[in-house]
Amino acid sequence: MATVNFKDATRVYPGADHPSVDKLNLEIGDGEFMVLVGPSGCGKSTSLRMLAGLEEINQGSIYIGDRDVTDLPPKDRDIAMVFQNYALYPHMTVGDNMGFALKMAGVSKTERQTRVAEAAKLLGLEDFLNRKPKALSGGQRQRVAMGRAIVRSPQVFLMDEPLSNLDAKLRVSTRTQIAALQTRLGVTTVYVTHDQVEAMTMGDRVAVLKDGLLQQCDTPLNLYDKPKNLFVAGFIGSPAMNLIEGKVSADGIHIGDYVVPVPRETLARASNEQNLMLGIRPENFTLGEGNDGIGIDVAVVEELGADAFLYGTVSGLDEDARLTANQITARISGRTPPQRGTTVRLRIDPDHVHVFSKASGDRISPDNAR
Repeated sequence: MATVNFKDATRVYPGADHPSVDKLNLEIGDGEFMVLVGPSGCGKSTSLRMLAGLEEINQGSIYIGDRDVTDLPPKDRDIAMVFQNYALYPHMTVGDNMGFALKMAGVSKTERQTRVAEAAKLLGLEDFLNRKPKALSGGQRQRVAMGRAIVRSPQVFLMDEPLSNLDAKLRVSTRTQIAALQTRLGVTTVYVTHDQVEAMTMGDRVAVLKDGLLQQCDTPLNLYDKPKNLFVAGFIGSPAMNLIEGKVSADGIHIGDYVVPVPRETLARASNEQNLMLGIRPENFTLGEGNDGIGIDVAVVEELGADAFLYGTVSGLDEDARLTANQITARISGRTPPQRGTTVRLRIDPDHVHVFSKASGDRISPDNAR
């Protein structure tokens, strides 16, 4: 096991106008499960491939433990990678696939069989060792790919969207198996996904990337409760945080005909801005009465039993403003949901209001606001 350290690691593809990964600085602890997450093209897979030695590093360096591996070939880095497409040899049995890397490394047949059997037991593949990959389900093939990595006993596991080829139900069960397995093995793991739910449920810490730049790296709960900027706020959470533009006044921030109370010290941090962005999680709305709350024109209500999701826009907007306004999502009780086409009031918990600068996108509300 080992730590991993990116130091100003940069990758610029030939002919590109800007780096795919731009001066990435990221420290991953010994035995930590680190998830890299972000939209397509953000640089997360490139970062993983740089660590694996599959992509050239144009600037900066990467360390595994105390070793500078920046210029080492993949075979000398003591890593094992699990790919999105499993990359199994179709003509080999499960056991041969799992033990192939050991065979290439000159490990004796007896030792190979022992290590493959141990990994198969760990992954519940004991009954499949003599089958070919085509006789396995997608989830079983993914476990074989995991087993092939485990038998090598590497210092670092690298996983590049290993669940993206599985159906939704199987993804949920397999991600819990991978997280439990990583905890049991204690091997430093770097895991890439575009699915923020996957990232939140699996990682010890999560690194959020956008356009090759690291936006924030923190525990899942801190990312959810204390997003550093508008991008992280809108990306982390399902449904996403509501981001609503409002006009600054002495008593708070106006949204429609309602004033959201915001501490003056928070407003003072962006004293030169007339408009600020408010971030409110769907669960931090409740249905208000009378004029208490933001007026919302209800477009859709999704009834899910105990809960319901209300979707709408701020009421009182003209047609042009309505087309450009952000949709508001609120999680409310599913027992007495409002009707589509009506106007309701949504009351806000002031302790759970996030305030962001519209100009810079940075969070300006204090960290104790959640």
